[in-house]
Amino acid sequence: MKNPYRLLGIGLAIGGAIFAPLAYFLIVSIPLTAVSLSAVILGFTSMALANARPYISPESADIVLKTGMENTAALLEELGLNTKAIYLPSNTREGKPQAVIPLVAGNESALFKGRLNGRLIVRYDDNPEVMGIAVTTPGSLNLDQLPNKPGNNPDEIEAAITYVLTGLLDIANAVKINMNEKQIIIQVTGAKLSYENTWYYRCLGSPVASIAATITCEALQKPVRIVEETNHKKTSRITLEVLHEVV
Repeated sequence: MKNPYRLLGIGLAIGGAIFAPLAYFLIVSIPLTAVSLSAVILGFTSMALANARPYISPESADIVLKTGMENTAALLEELGLNTKAIYLPSNTREGKPQAVIPLVAGNESALFKGRLNGRLIVRYDDNPEVMGIAVTTPGSLNLDQLPNKPGNNPDEIEAAITYVLTGLLDIANAVKINMNEKQIIIQVTGAKLSYENTWYYRCLGSPVASIAATITCEALQKPVRIVEETNHKKTSRITLEVLHEVV
């Protein structure tokens, strides 16, 4: 599909460039010459806007996101899963971070035992009943767009989450985190995709929380879980639990 801004810009620039010398030399009209030059300037401005316009409109992206979320929610509801998802770094999921929704809560320490297979249904313990559903989250795809992989200190994690949420996706205004060994509290100001009480959100969190959890688990190289997500006056407070290996 051709970009309307680019077509408008080309038309204005060409039309103004052709009419400007005619207005100045033949018609001898300074006002018409000024209008022609203004059309050229507007034309170049419009072409610049065409480069800034996203390839996919925000409305289209919203439809795609909601479709994927509703399909995943239907699967979880059909299976009766309501446990909190565990976000895993890429080194446990064949190079791509994902979230595993356990069929039964508990035995999370088994997730530290090497890599999991790349299937939808994964087993991560000797007990055949210990399994979960592995799904790709919004953060799994955004992680590749970071200029550098964040380290495990709070400043780098905060900078990475800020880059994705405020710069890349423009779905928040600011990010602030407080971190200790077991828990990370992330405060997102101006979040445009807030928490909703749906099956998908109860298991995987909102898209904002999901992205934050994915970046955090990849930076720490440890599984994390969203334990709480609250919203107040367009500020989201996301609490992540860092899971540790039981020796």
